[in-house]
Amino acid sequence: QVRLTESGGGLVEAGGSLTLSCVSSGDTTNFNYMGWFRQAPGKEREDVAIIGRGSLTIADSVRGRFTASRDNRENTIYLHILKLRPEDNGTYTCAANLGSWTLPKRQSEYDYWGQGTQVTVAS
Repeated sequence: QVRLTESGGGLVEAGGSLTLSCVSSGDTTNFNYMGWFRQAPGKEREDVAIIGRGSLTIADSVRGRFTASRDNRENTIYLHILKLRPEDNGTYTCAANLGSWTLPKRQSEYDYWGQGTQVTVAS
Protein backbone atom coordinates (compact mmCIF):
# COMPACT_ATOMS: atom_id res chain seq x y z
CA GLN A 1 0.00 0.00 0.00
CA VAL A 2 1.36 3.39 -1.00
CA ARG A 3 1.07 6.28 1.38
CA LEU A 4 0.99 9.87 0.19
CA THR A 5 1.79 12.56 2.74
CA GLU A 6 1.23 16.24 2.08
CA SER A 7 2.87 19.11 3.89
CA GLY A 8 3.45 22.82 3.54
CA GLY A 9 0.01 24.17 4.25
CA GLY A 10 -0.71 26.86 6.76
CA LEU A 11 -1.87 30.42 7.20
CA VAL A 12 -0.64 32.77 4.52
CA GLU A 13 -1.45 36.38 3.73
CA ALA A 14 -3.24 37.18 0.52
CA GLY A 15 -0.75 37.92 -2.21
CA GLY A 16 1.82 35.58 -0.73
CA SER A 17 3.16 32.35 -2.10
CA LEU A 18 3.31 28.80 -0.90
CA THR A 19 4.78 25.48 -1.95
CA LEU A 20 3.07 22.27 -0.97
CA SER A 21 4.84 18.92 -1.00
CA CYS A 22 3.51 15.41 -1.38
CA VAL A 23 5.87 12.58 -0.53
CA SER A 24 5.11 9.08 -1.69
CA SER A 25 6.15 6.00 0.27
CA GLY A 26 6.41 4.22 -3.05
CA ASP A 27 8.40 4.88 -6.19
CA THR A 28 6.71 7.69 -8.06
CA THR A 29 8.06 6.38 -11.36
CA ASN A 30 5.35 3.74 -11.04
CA PHE A 31 2.65 6.37 -11.37
CA ASN A 32 1.52 7.54 -14.77
CA TYR A 33 -0.15 10.58 -13.27
CA MET A 34 -0.02 12.41 -9.99
CA GLY A 35 -2.28 15.26 -9.14
CA TRP A 36 -3.17 18.02 -6.77
CA PHE A 37 -6.75 18.58 -5.77
CA ARG A 38 -8.40 21.31 -3.77
CA GLN A 39 -11.58 21.29 -1.74
CA ALA A 40 -12.82 24.66 -0.60
CA PRO A 41 -15.28 24.88 2.28
CA GLY A 42 -18.74 23.89 1.11
CA LYS A 43 -17.55 22.94 -2.37
CA GLU A 44 -16.68 19.78 -4.21
CA ARG A 45 -13.11 18.70 -4.61
CA GLU A 46 -11.57 19.90 -7.87
CA ASP A 47 -8.33 19.17 -9.62
CA VAL A 48 -5.87 22.05 -9.88
CA ALA A 49 -2.74 20.40 -11.32
CA ILE A 50 -2.11 17.02 -12.90
CA ILE A 51 1.43 15.87 -13.66
CA GLY A 52 2.03 13.15 -16.16
CA ARG A 53 5.31 11.55 -17.13
CA GLY A 54 6.00 14.43 -19.45
CA SER A 55 3.00 16.66 -19.13
CA LEU A 56 1.49 19.21 -16.83
CA THR A 57 -2.16 20.22 -16.87
CA ILE A 58 -3.27 23.22 -14.83
CA ALA A 59 -6.91 24.03 -14.20
CA ASP A 60 -8.19 27.14 -15.96
CA SER A 61 -9.27 28.64 -12.66
CA VAL A 62 -5.71 28.79 -11.32
CA ARG A 63 -3.59 28.95 -14.45
CA GLY A 64 -0.97 31.64 -14.20
CA ARG A 65 -0.71 31.35 -10.43
CA PHE A 66 -0.35 27.60 -9.84
CA THR A 67 2.24 25.29 -11.18
CA ALA A 68 3.40 21.84 -10.20
CA SER A 69 6.50 19.74 -10.48
CA ARG A 70 7.59 16.19 -9.89
CA ASP A 71 10.88 14.91 -8.50
CA ASN A 72 11.06 11.18 -8.96
CA ARG A 73 14.44 11.01 -7.24
CA GLU A 74 12.74 12.25 -4.06
CA ASN A 75 9.40 10.50 -4.72
CA THR A 76 7.80 13.88 -4.29
CA ILE A 77 5.52 16.22 -6.17
CA TYR A 78 5.11 19.89 -5.46
CA LEU A 79 2.42 22.49 -5.93
CA HIS A 80 3.70 26.04 -6.23
CA ILE A 81 1.12 28.72 -5.58
CA LEU A 82 1.67 32.41 -6.27
CA LYS A 83 -0.42 35.45 -5.44
CA LEU A 84 -2.67 33.62 -3.01
CA ARG A 85 -6.27 34.73 -2.88
CA PRO A 86 -8.96 34.12 -0.26
CA GLU A 87 -10.67 31.76 -2.71
CA ASP A 88 -7.60 29.52 -2.53
CA ASN A 89 -8.65 28.52 0.97
CA GLY A 90 -9.16 24.82 1.30
CA THR A 91 -7.73 21.39 1.79
CA TYR A 92 -5.13 20.42 -0.77
CA THR A 93 -4.72 16.72 -1.42
CA CYS A 94 -2.43 14.78 -3.69
CA ALA A 95 -3.30 11.60 -5.51
CA ALA A 96 -1.58 9.05 -7.70
CA ASN A 97 -2.77 7.09 -10.71
CA LEU A 98 -1.09 3.86 -11.72
CA GLY A 99 -2.63 2.71 -14.93
CA SER A 100 -4.08 5.50 -17.08
CA TRP A 101 -2.31 6.14 -20.36
CA THR A 102 -4.31 9.30 -20.93
CA LEU A 103 -5.10 12.17 -18.61
CA PRO A 104 -7.53 10.88 -15.98
CA LYS A 105 -10.88 12.58 -16.29
CA ARG A 106 -12.42 11.34 -13.04
CA GLN A 107 -11.12 11.40 -9.52
CA SER A 108 -12.15 7.76 -9.19
CA GLU A 109 -9.30 6.90 -11.56
CA TYR A 110 -6.76 7.74 -8.90
CA ASP A 111 -5.53 4.80 -6.90
CA TYR A 112 -3.99 6.50 -3.89
CA TRP A 113 -4.87 9.63 -1.95
CA GLY A 114 -3.18 11.59 0.77
CA GLN A 115 -4.87 13.02 3.84
CA GLY A 116 -4.54 16.61 2.72
CA THR A 117 -2.99 19.79 4.01
CA GLN A 118 -4.96 22.89 4.89
CA VAL A 119 -4.29 26.26 3.29
CA THR A 120 -5.81 29.35 4.83
CA VAL A 121 -5.43 32.70 3.18
CA ALA A 122 -5.77 35.76 5.38
CA SER A 123 -7.28 38.69 3.52
